[in-house]
Amino acid sequence: MSTSSDTLGTLSERAGQHALETARRVIQLFLETDRKPAVETDEPALLRPAGVFVTLTKHGELRGCIGTFENGSPLIDNINAMAVAAASRDPRFSPLRADELDDCDLEISVLSPLRQATADEVEVGKHGLEISQGSNRGVLLPQVASENGWDRQTFLSHTCRKAGLPKNAWRDPSTTIEIFSAQIFSEKEK
Repeated sequence: MSTSSDTLGTLSERAGQHALETARRVIQLFLETDRKPAVETDEPALLRPAGVFVTLTKHGELRGCIGTFENGSPLIDNINAMAVAAASRDPRFSPLRADELDDCDLEISVLSPLRQATADEVEVGKHGLEISQGSNRGVLLPQVASENGWDRQTFLSHTCRKAGLPKNAWRDPSTTIEIFSAQIFSEKEK
């Protein structure tokens, strides 16, 4: 587990492992039955509201990643919904097949609320970004910049490109930059 957290309630390692196991089980059941199973938990930290991203990688390559900043639902419900979405609805990939799941690693990023910020406030390795302008919006998780060795400007530029904007759109006063932190739980050891 790694954390890039400042305004995020911390989940225990146990809660994170429970979330990963539950997400894997939900994806497996969905792939086998084409239905989203209901999941209950007695882990109090997973019952609090929080946004989340679920990322699937296959042999180290991205295979699906979808999330929500919506924090009105219990975290476990958001994890389960985003796990199924990452496996079946990421528009960049075909839906995951049941025979692929064993080759995939899951990562869960529990999100702090978004906070509007200036470009100078962005800290690589600590913050994720949401950049928006009009109806265009792009999000990159905190670990993306660190894993790719990006500096602040490169991170901002890649998030703009993900939003379908010019790479320097973050400099435009009509562009909104929001930051967030994440507590990250992963099945693979880093």
